[in-house]
Parts: sequence; structure tokens; C-alpha cells
Amino acid sequence: MKLIIQIPCFNEAKTLAQTVAALPRQLPGIDVIETLVIDDGSRDATVQVAEELGISTIVRLPHNMGLAHAFAAGLEACIKHGADIIVNTDADNQYYGADIAKLVAPIVEGRAEIVVGDRGVANHPLFSPLKRALQRLGSWVISQAAGVTVPDATSGFRAFTREAALHTLVLSNYSYTLETLIQAGARRTAIVHVPIRTNPPTRPSRLMRGMLHFLSNSSVTILRAYTLYRPLRLFLFLGALAILAGSVLGVRFLYFYAMGQGDGHIQSLILAAVLIIVGFQTLVMGLLADLVGFNRKMIEEVLYRVRRLEADESRQRVVE
Repeated sequence: MKLIIQIPCFNEAKTLAQTVAALPRQLPGIDVIETLVIDDGSRDATVQVAEELGISTIVRLPHNMGLAHAFAAGLEACIKHGADIIVNTDADNQYYGADIAKLVAPIVEGRAEIVVGDRGVANHPLFSPLKRALQRLGSWVISQAAGVTVPDATSGFRAFTREAALHTLVLSNYSYTLETLIQAGARRTAIVHVPIRTNPPTRPSRLMRGMLHFLSNSSVTILRAYTLYRPLRLFLFLGALAILAGSVLGVRFLYFYAMGQGDGHIQSLILAAVLIIVGFQTLVMGLLADLVGFNRKMIEEVLYRVRRLEADESRQRVVE
């Protein structure tokens, strides 16, 4: 069984050697361990450091395209190089390299297709109280959207089986962590969470420029992914909410009408009619979005089969 550890990098010349040094060289159930670096348009000596470390497989993106794109490019490269298991870790040495054993074990044992490292964000000593609260809230929202329990939604320390990686599509330009969990939950993928350790931060986060930036981008990503993979549930909720509000206003108008005071509450009747109409239109939109979702699933299945054929051909060439 072949494990490839992928490391997305953007200007990580100072920390890459430390990160690579902490990676395991042997693991139970794993025959071959390789390291792959994705250079996301670095402007420092990241590539030179990777070459000096003996990393033979380096994916070089033409310019800085963002973490989500670098992650997806890494998955594609790992699949083409014959990986049975893919582990993603950060180049800033945030995660304990030794904990890769914890990520890989559930997959080797056949209990999981995706394993996510849980940093214990609810009680993490390096997080501020506000950040801990927001992390808990975000993980709860993702749990509801994905339909599975997610204790640490933003953790990038993850392991994927080859099949799970082939099914993974990254559409966001911001981050892959939230979207891929919702996507995997919609496919009923076997997801396991394991406790992991983290190292003290070596630099400020480049993904989160500030709390407002993080919240706005994460909210858009969650809403887009939820609408894409669970449209009927979302539109039914919004439509039912509008119809309920319209019905309450309609009952209110009928009450005053029965009391002989209907002339003074025509506005309530108009608003009730508008809300009910909008509610029914939203329900219809939900049905249409659900039908579109079936087409998307068929397209995803075709894409999966094409990617699998290409990956099998690449794997055969690697073996030869």
C-alpha cells in the first residue's frame, strides 16, 4: 500500500525542512511512503529547499492560485503517482508529523474513507475565547450541512483513500476544508475524526486575514456548498418560512375582519399574499434545484469514471 503525503506550499522556505523532518518514514500497513510538494507560485526558495530535501515530486503552479487550488492539484498528482492513501498537511509545521499514523490507521483498518484530525478547537489553549466559540459554531453548522458529526471543520490535517480523492471536487477559491466535508457527507462517505496535536504557530495565518474576512468567506462557502448538495432541504425551509409568516399575517387579518376592523389592516393582507406567493415560488425553485442536482450527480459520476480511467493509466505507467 502506497502513502503519499502532500504539502501545499506558498513561500514556506523557512519551515518546509522542519515539516518534512517530522514526517514518518515507516507506518504499519504501509509499504511505501512518498512526499509531494505543491508549490503555489512561491516567490522565495521553497522549490530549492524541497529539492535539497530530496523531494522528487514537486507540482509547480504557474502563479499563486490559493490553498484550495493547490490542494486539488495535489490530489490529482497523488492519484496519478499511484497513491492508495493521501495525507494532506500544512507546510508551516502546524501539525505533529508523528500523528499521521493516527490519520492512516482507520483507513488501513478499513473503517474510514476520509480521516480528519481533530485539534480540540473547543478547548485549544492557543485560540482566543472568541475564536474557540466561532470554531465550535462553525463545526456545528458544518455538521448540520454534512449530516455527520464534525468536531473540527477547518482542520486541514486529513487522510483520503484513493477512491475518496477521486470523488473529491474542489469548487471554492477560498478553502477546501468546509466544502469537501459537506460534499463527502452528501455522498455518505465514511468519515472518522481522530485527536491530533499541534505545534506552536510559526507565522500568522495567511488564509484568515481577520475574523470578519474568515466569517464572510466561510459563510459564502458553506451556503454555496449546502445549496449545491442539499438544495431541496434549503429551499423547502425558506419556502415554508415565508408561507408560515404569510399565513400568520393572513390569520391576523381575518381576525380583525371578523371583528369589523378589516379596512384598517389591508396592508397585512397584501403582505400575507406576497409572502405566500414567494413561499410557493421558493418551493418550486427547490424542486427544480433538486432536479438539477440529479443531473449534477450524473455528471460527477461521469467525471469520476474519467478520472479513474486516467489515474489507472498513469498508475500503470508508474509501475512499468
